[in-house]
Amino acid sequence: MKLNFTTYDVFTDTRFAGNPLAVVWDADDLSDAQMQTIAREFNLSETIFVRAPANPQHAASVRIFTPGKELPFAGHPTIGCAVAIAEARHRDSGLDDLILVLEEQVGPVRCGVKLSAEGASFAEFTAPRLSAPAGADPSIASAARALGLAESDIGFDKHVPSVFSAGVPFAMIPVASVEALGRAAPAMGALSAALSTTEVFVYARADAKAAHSFHARMFAPEIGIVEDPATGGAAAAFAGVLARFEDLPDGWHTLPILQGAEMGRPSLIGLEVNIENGALAGARIAGKAVKVSEGVLYV
Repeated sequence: MKLNFTTYDVFTDTRFAGNPLAVVWDADDLSDAQMQTIAREFNLSETIFVRAPANPQHAASVRIFTPGKELPFAGHPTIGCAVAIAEARHRDSGLDDLILVLEEQVGPVRCGVKLSAEGASFAEFTAPRLSAPAGADPSIASAARALGLAESDIGFDKHVPSVFSAGVPFAMIPVASVEALGRAAPAMGALSAALSTTEVFVYARADAKAAHSFHARMFAPEIGIVEDPATGGAAAAFAGVLARFEDLPDGWHTLPILQGAEMGRPSLIGLEVNIENGALAGARIAGKAVKVSEGVLYV
């Protein structure tokens, strides 16, 4: 069997920055085991497999795999795949703005795409689930121990360690400074034991003059991701953190996140959070994606 694939760098408008993604086309005949093997072969944070949709009005059904397991939802594959489908199917249609729906394991995800004549196209999606607490708050001591930091490095303002999910649970660990963020060195193999999740999102408030609101890193070595350059699923979950700790007034708030800088792959994740009556009412994730390569996969 031969299948076409394309790779994109996501949450960036520059090739060889952002988070790489492999998009495997016409993957309907692949088994779960084959998709997992292919994802392990690409060895990127995620590989997304495009299949025929159950609803013919939708653009595609997709499956998302890390090198270690399948995910019901992930942000950078959603952005990258929406751009990839729009560019492959509509580049010559005369349409610049498109709405398409991807059927993910978490449910239908509605995406808006703005095509670029050249360079990076833009996509955004509404988080398919509102972020909500997904476990007990980790202790400051366990967070510090898991990340190789001092207890004094953990937390800022009202932020304390927490666990939130918008489809995938993340331990959300605030650190006191961008400098402390750079020193985080997870104890490999011990994150889930210390923090009760395999995915850990570590964040600090950005400098006042920065073009982004938060600076973050994401570690998930137990599922094959030593460190992730950009994690849209974590950004969607982070909306719940912001609603809990930031005292945001009602309305929409734009709070972009810089991730991947420590890896030499800076990524800018657009995050918009809607607060109604003091509670989280919606979230949107946005970013650009640029094609890097295409080829044929022999299965």
